[in-house]
Amino acid sequence: MTTLLLAALVASSSLSGAQAQAETYFHRLSTFSAFENTDVGVETVAEIVAAAASGQVLVYTDSATGNIGFVDIADPSAPAPLGVVAVGGEPTSVAVAGPWALAAVNTGEDYAAPTGDLAVIEVASRRIERRIDLGGQPDSVAVSPDGRFAIVAIENERDEDLGNGEPPQSPAGYLMIVDIVGEPADWTTRRVELVGVAELFPADPEPEFVDINARNVAVVTLQENNAIVFVDLASGEVVGDLSAGTVDLDGVDTVEDGQIDQTGSLTGVAREPDAVGWTSDWTFATADEGDLFGGSRGFTLWSVFGRTTFEAGNALDRAAARVGQYPEHRSENKGCEPEGIEFGQFGDRRLLFVGAERANLVFVYELDAESRLAAAQPRLHQVLPTGAGPEGLLAIPERGLFVVASEVDSRADGLRSSIMVYGLGAEPSYPTLVSADRPGGAGPIPWGALSGLAADPEGDGQVAWAVPDRAMGPARVLRIDLRTQPPTIDAEIALNDSEGVLVAALWALKSVLPGAAALDPALIVGGDGAVRLDLEGIALGEDGHFWLASEGRGRLVDGVDAPDEPLELPDLLIEVDSDGAVVDVVPLPASLVSRQDGGVFEGVAADRGALFVAFQRRLEGESMARIGRYDRALGGWSFAHYPLDERSAHAGGQSSLSELTALDGGEFAVIERDGRAGTDARIKRIYRFGIEGVTFVADGAGALPVLEKHLVLDLVRDGSFGATGGPIPEKLEGLALHPGGAALLANDNDGVEVSSGETVLLRLEHLFD
Repeated sequence: MTTLLLAALVASSSLSGAQAQAETYFHRLSTFSAFENTDVGVETVAEIVAAAASGQVLVYTDSATGNIGFVDIADPSAPAPLGVVAVGGEPTSVAVAGPWALAAVNTGEDYAAPTGDLAVIEVASRRIERRIDLGGQPDSVAVSPDGRFAIVAIENERDEDLGNGEPPQSPAGYLMIVDIVGEPADWTTRRVELVGVAELFPADPEPEFVDINARNVAVVTLQENNAIVFVDLASGEVVGDLSAGTVDLDGVDTVEDGQIDQTGSLTGVAREPDAVGWTSDWTFATADEGDLFGGSRGFTLWSVFGRTTFEAGNALDRAAARVGQYPEHRSENKGCEPEGIEFGQFGDRRLLFVGAERANLVFVYELDAESRLAAAQPRLHQVLPTGAGPEGLLAIPERGLFVVASEVDSRADGLRSSIMVYGLGAEPSYPTLVSADRPGGAGPIPWGALSGLAADPEGDGQVAWAVPDRAMGPARVLRIDLRTQPPTIDAEIALNDSEGVLVAALWALKSVLPGAAALDPALIVGGDGAVRLDLEGIALGEDGHFWLASEGRGRLVDGVDAPDEPLELPDLLIEVDSDGAVVDVVPLPASLVSRQDGGVFEGVAADRGALFVAFQRRLEGESMARIGRYDRALGGWSFAHYPLDERSAHAGGQSSLSELTALDGGEFAVIERDGRAGTDARIKRIYRFGIEGVTFVADGAGALPVLEKHLVLDLVRDGSFGATGGPIPEKLEGLALHPGGAALLANDNDGVEVSSGETVLLRLEHLFD
């Protein structure tokens, strides 16, 4: 078969040397939510995307509603909905041939009797001109660069609940070639059988993804068979095949234990590629997602003769960790899970785009001219943030654009399926924060879920400190160097209870707090002294010490243990030294613990010998949140009320506090936010208040004073997130003041779980002048 493949590729491509070009980067220009073509309350999916009308119109599949959607991107910074076309089934893929959109549609409901067709839609009128029977369940569809052929992978996917879920299962899949000659009514089809080609499950090929090069040779992945097939479209013959093989992985996280440890190894992992794309007439790339037995967490560059010229190894997982988007909860599966791949020639620059389904990132690699034939090391050029579950990748080189369709849609979680449009510019706008390497080759300092920020007054505005919450494992304090672009997390301090201060405090609390049977100090402090707390705030103390706000877990009602949510950990203020050792522990009064609806601490600030904490929500029986004051000298708590903005009835959001920052002269700033993201976001605001003349009152000693707040910035109306081109994040949780009135603002990315994972670190100049 190698001889047949060589014959199909005899016309060689030009290999003229690339001319030097100025370095450019992709910037996200806009985000189009799929519901804009239907209704905000409807679950929609943008999965596979193609371009029509010289790149002016996007066409995408929406399997949730059974539609093909259309978007006008004549102005890529302001996409406009063009409506949908119902296709009478589940659209699985779409490609464009001239004025026609070719949508592969799964119309069957039975794995044993699959059916499907190819809906040919005129893009201009958005009218179905013809339906071509495909005889089975289609997956991917591609159109040749010259518009002469289309090819559809008829997967006839297996029933994963049948037996052990593995192949073989009948009926077998195949390929369908469509000869695009004349009008759609004149198009004809040819069937290409694949039974007997693969070695693993020869009776059940299950073709997954297809792409076509300029010589009209299709490359096809048989994912479950860990195989790759080549088909000459003119003759309809299978002209080559190869095994996708296995890889050995070092320096990866292989255990889902709540912490990122990229020092593990895996051997003999089957690639099981999903998406495939030609990078020249002689070379191609696969996104090695994995399925039954594998998933190499990377991508591979190949020659048509089966030689691998590059294997990504741990590069994608580590790059995801460096930008705070490694999905630790997928460590025992396939890591960041590369699924999509796309190649684009932008002028003289040859770019490969690799989409990571679980990390919600696209990795942009630059290939040199020589990689069209010979081995070459691609260079990671940049990473791009996407919506949740990036599925469809599309390069539009003629317009200098790149497009990503992300399929996850959950309004309740603040995630909407979207199409993001990126354009070329001078400097990258993402990531906004990165991390340096740990010593000894252990990979980047892992981070994410930033829940508190503090400026270092000794750092001359060049240093900040942050804490991640419990989504990132054992508690740590992170040092941020603000002199770099982007800022860099260059050190980490792990909390430890080497002197037993925290354990002793927890045992003492267990004996006095009502309903604290579930409080187990051994679950908070490990045998090695490592501390697991839900840190939500940080303030700089004296002598290089830190004060940290730890949010509690569990619920008590009138001092009685709620059966569904027992108290696991009370809210605490923790003092640690510069080495992370716990020095002091300050709990709330027991009278308040009994009235909590879950944990309440969300920010801490130090001012004039006292510590101040923000209660994120109202206590039971109160109409306002609280600001707590702890007098370090006298050791007592007192409180004032903080009036939260009216709860937003829109999409069920409600207002809460998420940060507390000390300003000058007895002034403080807070972040007040609702629990919504994107177009549902209403309350993302920074307020300030003063405590001069305010007498804080001990709990139960009388009515609490009400603080007077003043709006500093409304981040929704102000459009501060507009420059990112993405949706407004839900959890704004970090705010730090720097000399000159500038402020740093960051969101909590939830550890890339129920979140896109994107961290936006904004610098707001002269905010508190």
